[in-house]
Amino acid sequence: MLVATAVIALLAGSLSGCGVNKAQPSESDNAVVATASGSVRGVVTTDKRQFSGIPYAAAPVGDLRWKLPMPPQAWSQVRDATNIGADCLQPATSGPAGTLSGSEDCLYLNVTTPRGPADRQRPVLVWIHGGGFQTGSGSWFDPSKLVAAGDMIAVSINYRLGAPGFLAHPGLAQPDGQVGNFGLLDQQAALRWVRDNIAAFGGDPTKVTIAGESAGAMSVCDHLASPASEGLFRGAILESGPCELQADRTTAVTRSEEYANTVGCPGGDATAVAQCLRGLPADRLMTTPLEYAGPAGSRVPGPVTGQPLLPEPTSGFRAGKAAKVPVLIGTNHDEFTFFAVSGPLAQHPMTGEQYSQQLAQIFGPNAEAIAARYPLTNYDQPVLAFSAAMTDYAIVCPNADMSTSLSRSAPVYAYEFADPNAAPFKGMPAPPPFPLGAAHAFELPYLFDTNFGTPPASPAQQKLSDQMIHYWAAFVRTGDPNTPGQPTWPQHNNNTALILKPGTLTTGNVAAEHNCDLRATIASQ
Repeated sequence: MLVATAVIALLAGSLSGCGVNKAQPSESDNAVVATASGSVRGVVTTDKRQFSGIPYAAAPVGDLRWKLPMPPQAWSQVRDATNIGADCLQPATSGPAGTLSGSEDCLYLNVTTPRGPADRQRPVLVWIHGGGFQTGSGSWFDPSKLVAAGDMIAVSINYRLGAPGFLAHPGLAQPDGQVGNFGLLDQQAALRWVRDNIAAFGGDPTKVTIAGESAGAMSVCDHLASPASEGLFRGAILESGPCELQADRTTAVTRSEEYANTVGCPGGDATAVAQCLRGLPADRLMTTPLEYAGPAGSRVPGPVTGQPLLPEPTSGFRAGKAAKVPVLIGTNHDEFTFFAVSGPLAQHPMTGEQYSQQLAQIFGPNAEAIAARYPLTNYDQPVLAFSAAMTDYAIVCPNADMSTSLSRSAPVYAYEFADPNAAPFKGMPAPPPFPLGAAHAFELPYLFDTNFGTPPASPAQQKLSDQMIHYWAAFVRTGDPNTPGQPTWPQHNNNTALILKPGTLTTGNVAAEHNCDLRATIASQ
């Protein structure tokens, strides 16, 4: 089903163009920092210090595969931290189908600070990458502009992906019976590392903001809900996070048992199955995808809810059970065009008849109501009508509901990234076969120090980028994005959001614009 492929792509991000710039070393005596495991030597440039490839946990290999993250082995000599660590094992972004990249030995993080000594404690941003819990790396994102604008420290992390990160087979259960969530446990281990070590880099462990996009934002949802994450952060940023895409325990266990059978470790004695799985070569684990059924037919791996580590987030948020920290949260105006252009619709344009068929397949008896709100006469191409309907129903409206729920616990600042001609990041087709607008992940080059794609950003887009960077940096500093010299960003109230587009920043009602009343009516049936 088309939507299944699309929602997988929703989390994937295709962000391989977001590479870290190579830093040129300069003379400084601030390149060495002592951590709890040993000292590390980074690179000092004219404007920052960069420490890469720092292990925050032991390599999860051998007997540690599908185990809780363990502390890294200490080292006595100064460790080189001038090169990034390996990405976690994942499908390669190029090459023949089945090609893999990365390694199981991947639990590394990167720290970027302003240049100079750690003479005061600065606020800290911890970035959790997206990629559908299947791909991605912390090293793909260069936070230099955010670090400079906020006089802060940024940490980006890796965490186990796919089956190594989220297989929920009962044979791999923790001593208390909980299953899966190894990638989430990695993230919590990284946050504890930040708590215990960031002061040595000049960071304030009491002023940590966690942030992520797509699957990274889903992870932030989970930390807002997980008791084990309590106290590890004081603010949260969620960019385009489909937080409803979480597997319940029953579904995850069933799919994990099917997965074990597929890779040659059939059911029976749980100990024997675990031994078989831990004995498989790494490429066998990744060339067979782990898939959990989710809403709208999506098939993704990921965190498992309904356990002490992770109660179901969205229902908990509605009940006021979120961590009571300020939240910056939003989506992009045209999220779904990203998935349409990444899938078969890019080569085979949708016809009007196919539009009707897809609506019937996805929405069943409600297809006619959807078609009435998104008539083909309002769009240049059927694919744009379909993308608008899916943007609203699957992404924007659930996010609006979550914003309202979270606002019952703490201040919420909502946004919509709405640049109609958003400058894409590298790797997207140029020119695309249809207008993409403000597609999924297109806000990332506006925040991170990455190269825009083709065409490059206009002066007005560069100004929007500067404005967004200063809003995000202010939120990390204070828990409030408002900063002198910029338009006021009001707290969320009745779906009030700041609309981010070049030339003007206004407030608007995102739920009203995106037909969220229709989704609410369908959901109540």
